[in-house]
Amino acid sequence: MALVGAMIGAAAGGWINDAYGRKRATLLADVVFAIGSLVMAGAPDPYVLILGRLLVGLGVGVASVTAPMYIAEAAPSEIRGGLVSTNVLMITGGQFLSYLVNLAFTEVPGTWRWMLGVAAVPAIVQFFLMLLLPESPRWLYMKKSKSEAIVVLSKIYDPYRLEEELDQLSNALEEEKHRKIAISYLDVFRIKEIRLAFFAGAGLQAFQQFTGINTVMYYSPTIVQMAGFSSNQLALLLSLIVALMNAAGTVVGINLIDHFGRRKLALSSLFGVILSLILLSVAFFLESSGFTNVGWLAVLGLTLYIAFFAPGMGPVPWTVNSEIYPESYRGICSGMSATVNWISNLIVAQSFLSIADAVGTGSTFMILAGIAVGAFGFVFVFIPETKGLTFDEVERIWKEKAWGSSCGSESLLEKGDES
Repeated sequence: MALVGAMIGAAAGGWINDAYGRKRATLLADVVFAIGSLVMAGAPDPYVLILGRLLVGLGVGVASVTAPMYIAEAAPSEIRGGLVSTNVLMITGGQFLSYLVNLAFTEVPGTWRWMLGVAAVPAIVQFFLMLLLPESPRWLYMKKSKSEAIVVLSKIYDPYRLEEELDQLSNALEEEKHRKIAISYLDVFRIKEIRLAFFAGAGLQAFQQFTGINTVMYYSPTIVQMAGFSSNQLALLLSLIVALMNAAGTVVGINLIDHFGRRKLALSSLFGVILSLILLSVAFFLESSGFTNVGWLAVLGLTLYIAFFAPGMGPVPWTVNSEIYPESYRGICSGMSATVNWISNLIVAQSFLSIADAVGTGSTFMILAGIAVGAFGFVFVFIPETKGLTFDEVERIWKEKAWGSSCGSESLLEKGDES
């Protein structure tokens, strides 16, 4: 139900962001999440607990759209990737902390109520800190007040750079005025350049999930036990190490994404993911064939999988989706692509153990390896390099892909690949 809530929250989150701004959307997500956590903690029966899960999911869904967009719109283009990736670090770091917090609460009376209720604390803290932060300068300029936007931008850029940014925003605003039509979800599929951008962004989000990351995170204790480590405590400890590696790998990604580039980082990440999933598959095939002492091979595969996935396919989909859409469509496209991520997450989470029971764990990981090969091909063909480009330049890339490059102008596709 948390995943269902996240799907609904992400779908509505795009519209909320466009209509009311990034700051209000974040505050709303915090309130809904905190209420959901407290409802779960005090739940008198399973139905109220499920309602709490749904509310928490709604908060997560709205936040998953808003945070990358807010960060991207406030960040200078040369460090945008690293800053958006920091959001992913907060998620993976939060997962690691949640393992530690839950471990501590196992010794406390009313164990699970504390585990679920304490989740309200970071939401409440963020709510009050968010009150001190400004609205996204790009949203202010396009939707509300140019003077407020200039005040915010002047805190980020020096006077020369500020003038450049204001010129780009002025051009974007003029272009939006020329459209003179209300933005609709159908435009995403009707306008060729937006359709291409959404296909690339949503495809990345789907492949992030279908290459198995949340299967590994949700079921890492189960996978460790499947590999022959029967002790619950040992399984949880090894899962804690997996979560720590996920957070550490994201730090590596933050340092690489603005230097190495989004596309190269995703391709390198997927190459390692394919090899790791094959290793996991082999480990389980050997185990099912009667070989002993192959459990550590599965744990090695699991560890390598996280080491390769976390720096690349962890942050890249969220970073790319925060920067590839035109200003007027950024909210709804980001919301739709995040919804694709949550739907894919739900499908993988609900089907993994059933497929593993039906065809065997080894075959299941081999299927995931096959999907990762498809993901590699998808990134190679459909994802342009956006490292260091302004939002205006990224928008021109999609126009170039849709309609061909303008005569006499340098191809931005080539510029992105060269950088």
